[in-house]
Amino acid sequence: MEEQHSLFHRYRRDRRKLLEFLLSSSAASSSSLSHVNFDTLSADYVIDRVKSGGVVDISEATKTYFHESSYPAMTHSKLGDSFLLHTDPDDSGSPPQRAPPSVPSRKPGSLKVVNIERNGDDHGFKYRASPSTRPRPIENFKIVSLGLPSLKTGLSDDDLRESAYEILLASMATSGIVICSVEDQRKHRPSRLLSGLKSRKDKPNVQSQPLDKNLRLIRTVRVQMQISEAMDECTRQKMMMLSPGRTRVQIDIPQIVLGLLNFTFKSDFSNEKSYMQWKNRQASILEELLCFSPNLVAHDHLTIKRSLATIRNAKEWDFMSSSRKAEVISVIKQAALTLSSLPGRFDLQSETYYWTSAYHLNIRLYEKLLLGVFDVLDESQLIEEADEFLMLLKLTWSTLGITQKMHDAIYMWVLFQQFVGTDEALLLEYATVELQELISAKVDDENVRLYMNSLLCSIHCNAVEIKLSLVDAVFYSLSIWCESKLQDYHLHFSQQHSHLKRVMSLVSAVGVLNFGDSGHMKLRRFNLNTDAAKILESYVKRSIEAAYRRVASNIDHLSEVEKKHPLGVLANELRLIAERELNVFYPELCKWCPNSGMIAAMMLHQIYWDRLKPFLDGVSSLSEDVKAVLPAAELLDQVVTQLYNTGNGENCEDLHHYPIGEVAKPIILDWVIAQHERILEWTGRAFDLEKWEPLSSQQRQAASIVEVFRIIEETVDRLFGFHLPMDITHLQALLSVVFHTLDAYLLKLLDQIVEKNYLYPSAPPLTRYKETTIPVLKKKFLECMPLDDNVYDKLNTLTIPKLCVRMNTLKYIQKQIDILEDGIRKSWALVRQSVDKTCAKQQHLGTSTCNEQIDELFCTTFDIIRDNAANAISKICDFTGAKAVFWDLRHAFLFCLYCGSVEASRLDGVLTRIDTVLGHVCSYIDDSLRDAVVLSICRASLEGFAWVLLDGGPSRAFCDSDIVIIEDDLSALKEFFVADGEGLPRSVVEQEAKFPEEILNLYSLQTETIIQKLMAASEQISLGLDSHDHNYMRLNNAHTFVRVLCHKKDREASKFLKRQYQLPMSSEYEDTPSTDPTSQSPLRSDLSKRSMSDLAKRSTSDLAKRSTSFRWNNTHSTFTSFKKKLQEATSEFRNVAW
Repeated sequence: MEEQHSLFHRYRRDRRKLLEFLLSSSAASSSSLSHVNFDTLSADYVIDRVKSGGVVDISEATKTYFHESSYPAMTHSKLGDSFLLHTDPDDSGSPPQRAPPSVPSRKPGSLKVVNIERNGDDHGFKYRASPSTRPRPIENFKIVSLGLPSLKTGLSDDDLRESAYEILLASMATSGIVICSVEDQRKHRPSRLLSGLKSRKDKPNVQSQPLDKNLRLIRTVRVQMQISEAMDECTRQKMMMLSPGRTRVQIDIPQIVLGLLNFTFKSDFSNEKSYMQWKNRQASILEELLCFSPNLVAHDHLTIKRSLATIRNAKEWDFMSSSRKAEVISVIKQAALTLSSLPGRFDLQSETYYWTSAYHLNIRLYEKLLLGVFDVLDESQLIEEADEFLMLLKLTWSTLGITQKMHDAIYMWVLFQQFVGTDEALLLEYATVELQELISAKVDDENVRLYMNSLLCSIHCNAVEIKLSLVDAVFYSLSIWCESKLQDYHLHFSQQHSHLKRVMSLVSAVGVLNFGDSGHMKLRRFNLNTDAAKILESYVKRSIEAAYRRVASNIDHLSEVEKKHPLGVLANELRLIAERELNVFYPELCKWCPNSGMIAAMMLHQIYWDRLKPFLDGVSSLSEDVKAVLPAAELLDQVVTQLYNTGNGENCEDLHHYPIGEVAKPIILDWVIAQHERILEWTGRAFDLEKWEPLSSQQRQAASIVEVFRIIEETVDRLFGFHLPMDITHLQALLSVVFHTLDAYLLKLLDQIVEKNYLYPSAPPLTRYKETTIPVLKKKFLECMPLDDNVYDKLNTLTIPKLCVRMNTLKYIQKQIDILEDGIRKSWALVRQSVDKTCAKQQHLGTSTCNEQIDELFCTTFDIIRDNAANAISKICDFTGAKAVFWDLRHAFLFCLYCGSVEASRLDGVLTRIDTVLGHVCSYIDDSLRDAVVLSICRASLEGFAWVLLDGGPSRAFCDSDIVIIEDDLSALKEFFVADGEGLPRSVVEQEAKFPEEILNLYSLQTETIIQKLMAASEQISLGLDSHDHNYMRLNNAHTFVRVLCHKKDREASKFLKRQYQLPMSSEYEDTPSTDPTSQSPLRSDLSKRSMSDLAKRSTSDLAKRSTSFRWNNTHSTFTSFKKKLQEATSEFRNVAW
C-alpha cells in the first residue's frame, strides 16, 4: 500500500513545504501557522497575494481552495487555457459520431470483455461485453508488494525517509565521522527548501571555506533525501550531543529517538506545526519498536503507551518541566534497554533484539536510504557519488540488521522499482547485475541462513497466503512482474524493444512460478532446455492471443474511421503484429524457443483464414471490398510466411498459402479487358479534340498525347496498386492495352498527313525556245488537273507550326515509351518478387524460360511502337520540307523564279521567304528534331531549284550568261543553309546540291555536245537498257537532255527539237501560269512512289532519277510517245553532225 501512495505523499509533502515557505516569507507569523491545514489552501490564491504584497487571509485561501476543487483543474499559458482531465483521452478513444443510446437501469460494475464472437454478417466483427472497459494503461501495472508486515502506527513515506536520515547521521556520528564542524556554521545560509534542489553540477561553490569529503557527502545525502537545511543542522547538532567522544559503538533505533527527544526542543523549529510533526514521528517510531513486542510485559506495555501519549499531547508535553520530561523519557528508555539487553536469536555478530522484532521497519528504513542514490531532479539517473553513498550506508547495517545478502536483495529491488517507474533501461541492467551477484554469492553460514529465512513476507497467491523469506519474496515479485509482461510482450515491449532482452535475462535468473504436486509453490529457473521452450511457447501464444483480442475489439471502429472493409483492416493489423514478431521479438525469443516464430505465424495465419474463407467464396468481381481485402490478405500471407520460414528452417513443410492468386486472376483479367475498351474510347476522344497547338514554350507536344499517357500510366498504377499476385497473362493483357492505345494514336496521326505527291505541280509541256516579233492573238494555257476538296482542305490545315507540333508529339512518345517501359518492368519485378518470396519453395526450373518470354514480350511491344514513331517522324519531316517549298512557296519559288528574265527574278526574294519558314520551324520544333526538319527544307529547296531548271515550262529559257547568274544563286542557296557554320554541315549541303550543280554543268555545254549525249542515251532506250534502277545516274538520262535542250536559249537546239519532235514554240503559251492551288494536279512519278526512308537515304543520283522521270502533261507528247520518238530518231542522230 505504501508503494502505491509514495508519489502522492511526496507531492503532498512538497506542496505543504512550498506553501509553508511562501507564508513564512509573507506577513503571516509563525505562531499563526501552527494550526493551518496546508492541504486545504489554494496555492493560486497564496501566490497571487505574495506577488501583490498583500496579506494572506487563511480563511479566504481555504474558501478559494474548495471553490476551485469543484471545477476541473486548469493551466494558463499564452496558447490558451488547458483543462486537466481525470481520465486519459488516449484511453477514451475518439468522440462518438452518433447520438448516445438510452441508458438502461443496471448495477454499476467493472467493464471487461467477457466473450468474443462474430455477429451479423460473416465479415464484420461484433463483440459482446459487460458494461464496458477501457484497456488498462501499461504504466498502471504495479509490482507485487514484498508482503512485509504492515506498520501498525501508520508511518508515512516522509516519516520513514526523515527517520532513515537521522539513523544514518547517528551511525556516522557513533562511527567517529565528524558530521558537524565549526566551519559548517555559515553566516549566510539559504535556508529555503528549494536551495537544495539545484543540480550539483550547476550549483557554484558558495562555501566560505572548502568542506571536507564527509561533510560534502553529508550535504549530498541531505539534498538527495530532501531534508531541509534547518532540520539537517538541528539534527546534526543533536547527534553530536548524543554521542560526545563515543566512537565505534553500536547504537539502536530507540536510543537514537530517545536522545533526540531529550535534546530537541520546540524552539529548535521555525513553527509549531513542524515541531508537532517531528515529535509525533518520533513517538510513532518508538511505538512501532516497543509497544508490539511480545517480550514486553503488560505493565511495561501500558506504561510506554501512557508515556508516548504524553509526548504526543502538545499541551501537556510542551509545558512540562525538564525534570518531568526526563522522567517520561526514562520510563521509555528503561523498557527499551530491557528489550535491547535480550540476546539475539541467531548469535550473529552485532545482532540486537530489534533485528528480528522490527525487521519490517528496518527494511523499510533501509529502502528509503537506498532511494537516495537516485537524483532528485531525474529519478532515472544515479548520482555521481552513488558508490560513496552506498559505502556510507554500510554504517547503518548493525543498527538496521542488514547483511550483505540483504543489501544486495533490497538494492536490486529498489533499482527494479525505479526502472518500472521511470522506464530507464540502464536501471534494469543494474538490477540484473545485482541479481547475478546475489545468486552467485557464496553460501552463508547456517546462522545467517536461519536469520535470512526468519525475515518472513506474506504473499497472497490464488487466495492462499504464502510465507516467504525476504529474498524469495523479492524473486517472487520480480517473477510475477516479468511473467505479466512476457505473457503480453506485444503490448509491453512494442515501444521499448530492448527491454525484452533484459527482462528475459531477469526472468531466467529469478525463475518462473511452479506449483508442485503437493501444491507447494516454488521458483524454477530455466536455461536453454526443453522446459524453457515450453514456457516461452506459452508466452508466445498468450501474447498473440492478447494482441489479437485488442485488435479485434476495435476493428469495427477502425473500419468506420478508415472507410475500409473490416477484413482488410484486420489483415493490416495482424500484419503489423507479424512484422513486430519477426523483426523485434523473434531474434531474442529464438534463443530460448527456436519455434516461437513458427507458432506465432501459424496462430496468426489460422486466425485470419477462419474469417477470410467465407469472403473468398463470394468474390466474383473486383469490387471496392475485394480491392481492400485481397491485397491486405496477400501482404499478411507474405509476412506470415516469412515469419514461419524464419522460425522453422528451410527444410520444413511450407505453410499453406491463402488462395489469393487463384481468386484474383480471372477478375483482374476482366478488369484489364474492360480498361482496354475505355482507354481506346478516351484516346479517340482526346485525339478528335486536338488542335495541335503546343502546351507551352517548354512543353511543345500536343495536349492529347499527354492525356493518353496519363490514362495509360493511371491504368498501370491502378493495376499494380492492387498489390495482388499476377502472372504473364496479366502482363500480356496490360502490354496489349498499351500497344493498341499508342498504335491507334499513331494511325490517327498519320491518317491526317497527305501523300507527298499531291504537293508537286504538274510538269509543263515541252516546248522549244523561239522568239517571235508577231504577237499571237490566242495563246495556249497549261492544262491542270484540279485537287480533291478533301486533299486541299487537309493541305491547308497542315501548317508548318502544326506539323512541328505533330513531330514534337511523336518525339514525346519516343521519350515517354522508355519511361513507361521502365516503370512497368520495375512494377512487374516487385510483383514477381513478392510472389517468389511467398512461394520460395515452389520455384521450378521454368523460371529462366519465363523471364526470357517476359523480356521478349516487352521488346516486341515497345520496339514496334518506337519504330512506328520513328517512321512517322521521318515521313512528316520529309513532308514538311516538301510542303514548305512545293506548296507554301510554290508561287514565289516554282512559278516566279527566273520566269521571263533571270536577271529580273533572282533567288533573293525566295531566300527571304525560306528564312521566315525556318524561323517558324525553330520556334515550334523540338531541339532534337530541328536539324532534321531544316535538312528536309534544304533538300526540298534544292529539289525545287532543280525543278525550275528542268521543268520550268515555256516561260523559262537560259542563255550562257544566265547560267552564271544561276550558279551564283545556287551558291547563295547553299550558303544560306550553312549559315556561317551555325546551320547544316557544309558537307551535307554540298551532297544535296550535287544534282542542281550537274544540271547547270549541262547548260554550260555546247548544244552539239548535249545532242550527242542525247543520242547515246537514246540508244539505251532502243536497246531496252533504260532502267529505273535507283543506282543509275539519271543525269545521263535522255529525258534530262531533252529538258535541257528545251530550256536552252539556243537556235540550234530549237531547230533540233522542231525537226525531230515537232515541239511547239514557247511563245505559243501564256507566260504567267495559274496560281490557283486548286488547279494543280498531283505529279505521278517515281518520287511520289518512294518511301520516306528511301528519300532520307537517297543520293544525288536518286534525285536525278526522280527529277528526270517527271510526267509531261500535254497533248503533243506523253511519256510513251516521247519514248517512241526517241527510239525512231536514234538512227538519224548518228548521221547528222551538229
